[in-house]
Amino acid sequence: MTDTKVSPEDVKHRVKLGPLNRWWPVAASWMVTDTPLGLTRLGEQIAIWRDTDGSVHCVEDRCPHRGARLSMGWNLGDRIACWYHGIEVGGDGVVKNVPAVANCPLVGEKIKSYPCFERMGGIFVWFGDELHQEADEFDLPEEFVSDEWATMLCTAHWKCNWLYAVDNVMDPMHGAYLHAISHSMAEGDREAKMQIDKTDTGFIFGKSDQRDVNFDWIEWGDTGAFWLRVSPLPYRQAAGPGGNFGIMGFVTPIDAENCRVFFWRARKVQGWQRDVWKFMYRHKLETLHWDVLEQDRVILGAMDPDARDREFLYQHDTGLARMRRAVEQEAEAQLSDLAANGGHAAAAAAE
Repeated sequence: MTDTKVSPEDVKHRVKLGPLNRWWPVAASWMVTDTPLGLTRLGEQIAIWRDTDGSVHCVEDRCPHRGARLSMGWNLGDRIACWYHGIEVGGDGVVKNVPAVANCPLVGEKIKSYPCFERMGGIFVWFGDELHQEADEFDLPEEFVSDEWATMLCTAHWKCNWLYAVDNVMDPMHGAYLHAISHSMAEGDREAKMQIDKTDTGFIFGKSDQRDVNFDWIEWGDTGAFWLRVSPLPYRQAAGPGGNFGIMGFVTPIDAENCRVFFWRARKVQGWQRDVWKFMYRHKLETLHWDVLEQDRVILGAMDPDARDREFLYQHDTGLARMRRAVEQEAEAQLSDLAANGGHAAAAAAE
C-alpha cells in the first residue's frame, strides 16, 4: 500500500460494491445458456453467453456503437451481435464486424472483457481495476478440487448489501436462535465464548467450548476470492451416506443494496454413495435447507440500509469485525494504488 490518501467516502463506496481484483461467482451454470444473459455484479453490467463448445464468455454489457445492451442481442458462437444494429463483439471485447458498413473504423475497437471460468456448477468472473485487467490466480478451496468431496450449489438473490450477508455467516451464534427449529441447528448451547485462530489464508472464528454440534465455527479465506467455510453440521443418518455436512459460501455484490449468495453444500463421499447422497438430499433435505436460507433472507432484507451505522457489537461479533477490517483495508489499498498511478481512485470507486 502506498502513502497516497483516498477519502473515507470513496473507500466506503468501494466496500459497498465489493473490492476489485478478485474472482467472484456471478451465476449458477444453469443460468448461462446460449442465449446472452445480462447481469449486474459489483455495480458493473456484464453480458455472459456460451459459445458452440459450451465455453463461457463475459464482456461489458454495452455496445460500443450507441450503448445498447449486448445481452439483448444474438449469440453467434464466439461473438455476440447487438440487437440494435448488428455490431458483432467477440469474447475478447473486440468489435469483429459492422455488417451495415463496409470497412467501418469501429472494427477493432474494444470494450471491457472479463476473464471467467466454470467450476462446480458456478460461473466465476474476474473483476479487476485499471491496473489489474489480467486475472490473478485463484487458489480454489479443497472442496472444489479434491475428488474426496461432492458438492451441490444453492444460490439466491438477497435484497441487502453483500456484507450484511457475510456478517450473517460470520456470526455462528445466530444459528442457535434464528434457526432454532431447523432440523440441523436445534442442538447445542445458546450461550458460548468465542475465539479467533489465524490461518494462512485468513482466520477461523468460533465457539471455544463447542465443536461440530451446531453452527459452531466459520472460516474466512482470501485466496484470490473471498470465501467462507461453515463448520460441519449434524446430518441425519437416514438422509444418506457420507460424513458431516459442510458449506462453502461466497457472497457477490449486485449493487449497494442487493447481493447474490452462493452456498455449495459439501460432503466427503465418493462412488455410488455420492449418487445416493445427492439423490436423498434432493428428495429429503433440500427443502429444509432452503427454509434456513429463507430465514436468513427475510431477517436481513428487513434491516435498514444504515443498520450498521447504529449497531452495538459485542464479543460474539469479533469475527465479523475482523472480516470488515480486512475488506476495508483491501478497498483502501486498491484505491490508493490507483490514485498513485494516475489519480483514478475516485472514478474507480464511483463506477
